[in-house]
Amino acid sequence: MSELSDWLAVTREDGETVGYLEPLTMEYDTVQPRTLLGHALGAPEDFEAGEERLIEHGISELAEPWVLDAGTEGEVAGLTIIELSPHGVLLADYLATKGLMATENLHVAWPDLEERLTRR
Repeated sequence: MSELSDWLAVTREDGETVGYLEPLTMEYDTVQPRTLLGHALGAPEDFEAGEERLIEHGISELAEPWVLDAGTEGEVAGLTIIELSPHGVLLADYLATKGLMATENLHVAWPDLEERLTRR
């Protein structure tokens, strides 16, 4: 596995970052496409195909409801991503945030390589 600093951001024509390419070889000829959360998107492939996959995938999944694997405490369902940065992923109750209600926030480390977050 490469270092996080080796990941290359992939951007759309409008400059929006849509994901990352994790190099699996020193020459970057085989990469693992990764979503903005750091989740693997499909199988490893060549650089150009990985870039195209990420652009096609886009960022719309970030607006979807998410489930957090809270380990021994089970799952926390019905979450929305309210902030995504190198400092982590900040989550809150999906319905409460849509109603502009105050809610307790949860934090997940970024990138979420353990894939503790899943869509439902």
